Amino acid sequence: MGKLSRDDILKSVEENDVRYIRLMFTDLLGRVKNVEIPRRQLTKALDNKLMFDGSSIEGFVRIEESDMYLHPDPNSWVIFPWDANGGKVAGLICDVYTPDGQPFAGDPRSILKKVLKEANDLGFTAFNVGPEPEFFLFKTDESGNPTLDLNDRGGYFDLAPVDLGENCRRDIVLTLDQMGFKMEASHHEVAPGQHEIDFQYADAVQTADNIQLFELVVRNVSRRHGLHATFMPKPLHGVNGSGMHTHQSLFRGSENAFYDEHDENGLSEIARQYIAGLLKHARAWVAITNPLVNSYKRLVPGYEAPVYVAWSFQNRSPLIRIPASRGLSTRVEVRCPDPSTNPYLALAVMLKAGLDGIKNKLIAPDPIDRNIYMMEESDRINEGIEVLPSSLHEALEELKQNPVICDALGEHALKHFLEAKEIEWDMFRTQVHPWEREQYLQNY
Repeated sequence: MGKLSRDDILKSVEENDVRYIRLMFTDLLGRVKNVEIPRRQLTKALDNKLMFDGSSIEGFVRIEESDMYLHPDPNSWVIFPWDANGGKVAGLICDVYTPDGQPFAGDPRSILKKVLKEANDLGFTAFNVGPEPEFFLFKTDESGNPTLDLNDRGGYFDLAPVDLGENCRRDIVLTLDQMGFKMEASHHEVAPGQHEIDFQYADAVQTADNIQLFELVVRNVSRRHGLHATFMPKPLHGVNGSGMHTHQSLFRGSENAFYDEHDENGLSEIARQYIAGLLKHARAWVAITNPLVNSYKRLVPGYEAPVYVAWSFQNRSPLIRIPASRGLSTRVEVRCPDPSTNPYLALAVMLKAGLDGIKNKLIAPDPIDRNIYMMEESDRINEGIEVLPSSLHEALEELKQNPVICDALGEHALKHFLEAKEIEWDMFRTQVHPWEREQYLQNY
């Protein structure tokens, strides 16, 4: 996880006895895919000459346009700290290109880079992001399949013996540390069986790469402890769901563009314009940051997940919070995303919304420093506080009608994302659920 050359990678292969290399990329729905190659094929891969069939990947291409090329990013080189038949397995995260040498329009990593180019054109040299992904640990059965039995009954910041996931979580952190992650904190979350591990902020592309690798490590290490890790937003009724609060800031060189030492609250005009853009387009970009039917079981009042389109310096009920740190640490925390999102697309659409605010010099509404959950609906209306969509279907309809967020995704990705998600919604709405049978079968 640093600036690496081709020779650095080849040297690392020899020194660490790497036998296999995973060439990893992400489909539109956020799932990591990989082509595994033996070490003798590595030079071919580093020359961007390795092809794969894109026709069977979600959101990619039709069968008659199936040839795709993987372009590994040398700076993503990572050695996984587990052996494979006596040797090591390493990984490279790749961009996807078409045979004519162009970035593929359906590659989420390339979509994020396209929006970052817009930020660069506006004079911003870095979009720094710090995620806070949460997950649940469930016990597995004799066959290794997940059950709904939680691994502990702990609560926020609990320790062993209440937090029985502590050893698993520690092993996850140690594994990530071996892989070069800069960890900041790990702890038990609010719900039983729920955990959070935070790693240091980085530029947007590296952060999205890190999230994908993080989820891979969490699942692998948990399995070795006889547990199943899930990033499903709301696996259980009646307890908090899992979110991925996302801290973000724009830099110009070494200067944090969100900080203004002369402002009463230390917040620059650019930061306020960025917030205005996020709020203006929130009901559309939430389709990307919260992309599952299940995501909207978490986005309900009363469980800390924000549903109100507002911002605050002081409390955590609005969509956006401004943490207290200032100077280089001045940042915007967006609290609604969940860890089922495709991180490349999520960062792309949030950045696009913020940049729209900057380009058009949008004016942010006044911050709301009351607990919005305790406000009457009439008060919220008077304050102009909108509510996030209450279902995936509603969010998709908002996305379709928002040209700014549609442009962030591009025509190809938008079309395929909407197709996949409308199928998901249709499957859900036509299914008869156990709750319905419990409520209606005998009475009607």
